Order: sequence, then C-alpha cells, then structure tokens
Amino acid sequence: MKKAYIGIDTSNYTTSLAVATADGEVIANLKAPLPVKEGERGLRQSDAVFSHVRNLPGLMERAEAVLRDCTPMAIGVSVRPRDAEGSYMPCFLAGQAAASSMAAALHIPLYTFSHQNGHVMAAAYSSGSRALLSAPFGAFHVSGGTTEVLYVVPEERDFRIEMIGETADINAGQLIDRVGVHMGLAFPCGMEMERLAETNDKKIPKPRIHVKDCVCNLSGAENLAVKLYNDTNDAALVSAYVLETVGETLSKMTDDLLTRYPGLPLLYAGGVMSNRILQKKLGARFHAYFSEPQFSADNAAGIALLTKQRHEQT
Repeated sequence: MKKAYIGIDTSNYTTSLAVATADGEVIANLKAPLPVKEGERGLRQSDAVFSHVRNLPGLMERAEAVLRDCTPMAIGVSVRPRDAEGSYMPCFLAGQAAASSMAAALHIPLYTFSHQNGHVMAAAYSSGSRALLSAPFGAFHVSGGTTEVLYVVPEERDFRIEMIGETADINAGQLIDRVGVHMGLAFPCGMEMERLAETNDKKIPKPRIHVKDCVCNLSGAENLAVKLYNDTNDAALVSAYVLETVGETLSKMTDDLLTRYPGLPLLYAGGVMSNRILQKKLGARFHAYFSEPQFSADNAAGIALLTKQRHEQT
C-alpha cells in the first residue's frame, strides 16, 4: 500500500482536505466552500467555525475512497494564518480539532503549519518548477485576507518567511469582492468579475496606484470603482478597471521587491492569483511562476506536502 500524508486547512471561506503520496504527488485535493448569504461581503468567524464543523465529516467520507489503498503516515493542519506572533483566527480551530482526533485514532504524528506556508507550497507544487524549493524566492500571497510580499527561504522542515511588504488598508480580494457585491455579483466575486472583464470593449480609465517600498493602499481604488459603476452602470468596464488596478499595484510591488533583490525568482500564490487576466499581465512583465487555479485558491494540498516533508525530516 502507498504511504500517504494528509493535510487539512480550514480557512475563512473553504474547508479542504488533501492527500499526498511519498513521491510528492497530490492524489486528492478536496474542498467545500463556506456559504455566504446573498448580498454579504464575508463571514463572521463564528459562522465560519460552524460551517467547517459541518463540512469536515463530508470531506472525510470523500477522502476514505482515496485512503483505503494507502497507509497514512502523518497528518498536518494549518493552525494560524501565518508564522508571526499574534497571528490567529478561530476558523483554524475546527481543522485542528479534526486533525488531532484523526492523528490520535490512527496513532500517527500530527504536524502544524501556517495557512500561508501551505499556500506557498501548493503554488510551488503546481507551478511546474520544483527548483523553486532549492533556493530563496519571492512570493506574493494575494487573497481576500492577505496581500503580502514575501521573501521565502526553503528549509528542510518548512519555509522561513520574511514579510517584505503588504497592504496598508484593504486586501486585493476585498477590493474585488466589495466592488463585485456593490454591482450585484455573488460573493466571492473573482470568477464572475474575470468573466465580465473579458467582455469589456471600452477604454479602461487609468488606475491611480499607491505603492511605496512594497506597501500598497487599495481603499481609494474601491471608492473610485464604486463611483465608476454608479456613473456608468457598466459591470464589464468596472470589472476590467478593478483587475487593471490590482495588476498595476502588484506590478509596482514586484518592481520594488526586485529593486531590493535583483534576479529573485517570483511565485504568485493565493486565491486572487488564480485570475488569468492577472497572470497574463504579470507574466508578460516578469519571469514568474503561477499556480493552477485549484492549487492557487484556498486548499490543503500544500499542507499535505509540507506534512510529507516534515515527516521525512523528523
């Protein structure tokens, strides 16, 4: 039977469970989105925890079909947003409880990681360049809860990550979702906004970018996008404008990073970076790696792969 490593991640919007084999292949990447009421722009932590508790048994049942031909060696779980003092969100408690119970029942080791490190590993796995894991690289973690520029040093058991830059107000995913909800789109709005932007045939207003030393401001862009929609009632144009704003902001943050670390390999991770418009824009400017959508949005695949790595080095 194949050796298997299980990963669990309970982010604020997705319950996920993944299985990786001893040769580093992800053979299961299972997800269940958390429900968000129509017109709402997010979830309270109490609602997220409740939804994870409801979702986890179903994911366990789906994973059973994969694990019946495997020998589980270890289980890993994300227990905090990132590796920093005070980094905490209650939603990760649900996954930690499930992983602890499973590890005890199966008599296998339990390893804990940050949600961010799992994102970086999943993106590196999916990018097609495992060489990224052999030397320092720059990573962008861009989602509804995070817009950060990272200096990543791969180590035997995990990543050592230094935050180089971030948003000073709202995150890129928040900008997309807030404007999308204002236009009547269903939350989360990224996929629909991408579809709308691709249909736009009008000239996109020039975005006003606010970036200094890898730190960005995006709240002003929200106000401008809302005004543009109120003036035009054109969801396609506004969607294109918002994505152009995010793309130009990330481009300037990337320029700032490369000024500090010339020639640094680049990896873009996080749910926002599953957007093909953003990938095309950034890929045309920089020699960069991107994750496939299923490994870019919230997932447990990186946690499963980090679990394998940690177990082998223990």
